[in-house]
Amino acid sequence: MEPIKNTYNETFINKVAESILNYDSKFQKKEFHMLVFNNDWDNYELKERMNHVTKCLHDCLPKDFESAISIIMKVAPDYSFSYGFAPMIFPNYVEMYGLENWDVSINALELFTKYSSSEFAVRPFIIKDKERMMSKMLQWAQDDNHHVRRLASEGCRTRLPWAISLPEFKKDPTMIIPILQLLKNDSEEYVRRSVANNLNDISKDHPELVLTIAKDWYGQSKTTDWIVKHGLRTLLKSGHTEALQIFGFDNPKHIDVKNLNITNQKVQIGNQLSFSFIIHKNNEEHAKLRLEYAIYFMRANGKLTKKVFKISEREFTQADERINRNHSFKLITTRKYYPGIHKLSIIVNGVEKSVEQFELMNASEK
Repeated sequence: MEPIKNTYNETFINKVAESILNYDSKFQKKEFHMLVFNNDWDNYELKERMNHVTKCLHDCLPKDFESAISIIMKVAPDYSFSYGFAPMIFPNYVEMYGLENWDVSINALELFTKYSSSEFAVRPFIIKDKERMMSKMLQWAQDDNHHVRRLASEGCRTRLPWAISLPEFKKDPTMIIPILQLLKNDSEEYVRRSVANNLNDISKDHPELVLTIAKDWYGQSKTTDWIVKHGLRTLLKSGHTEALQIFGFDNPKHIDVKNLNITNQKVQIGNQLSFSFIIHKNNEEHAKLRLEYAIYFMRANGKLTKKVFKISEREFTQADERINRNHSFKLITTRKYYPGIHKLSIIVNGVEKSVEQFELMNASEK
């Protein structure tokens, strides 16, 4: 798969230049091209390319911010989400150069988010004047355009990946909650997913607040039930008792995990771990169980770090039921594997019931 950073390519840069020329006859296409594709271009990663292209735009557009942004606002609608990450240069222009031109900038971000996303660019405005910006985002939460409504939630997430932090909201997320209340029954799944992700972010710093919201929302509708489940995913994976009980996952004191068996005790990087176990009920009652397994991965420092993976959530009626699973150690870009002793555990309703060790080896080892 081609790296996302390559969405910033010669075709895109030339198209942007041609689009700008339609509204600014003085725009120097050749100079813009030369500035963008400098000697360091191939070494830039995604956000470095985005920032670099934005700076090159700034060097070639009128120096007056309002004049420049009026041109960009005419160009932006030509670049829909089909262009992927690349059109983020337009809201990025506002983030980098528009903080002192509040009204013009906010109107531009509202427009740009309909074609890419202003979720990163809006955050410096929240930091500069959170009352003023959050008042606007409350309005956005009621907008007819679902991309604008999503921005109201996504833009104020406390732990938005790749984005600058919002430390005041990490300390006190109270101003976020009215926006989530407005959006919790939104007609677009795209918007509702942002609400759930926002709740999940907040749960990492204020679990009790999110649990209070979850108890209020759960049972209102299928929509809010999904948001609550997705929004509590970090608490559920951590085995938080109160979060589990919302969904009927009680203390598994009548459940045992028997015969945890790792088929291949030595696993080469690139292959898969195969294991099985038996869920045993000590009484005749039906049991609603959330089954997970955890891998304790070896880190570069020689310590283990735990990651939880879901198996299933359902009613168990039989006294004994065998579960078979595989876990892949195929090389992926988001995780580096280190050889050594790892651990596998089976988790029932948040409680570790059985643990076994296995050895992960380099592909060259036997």
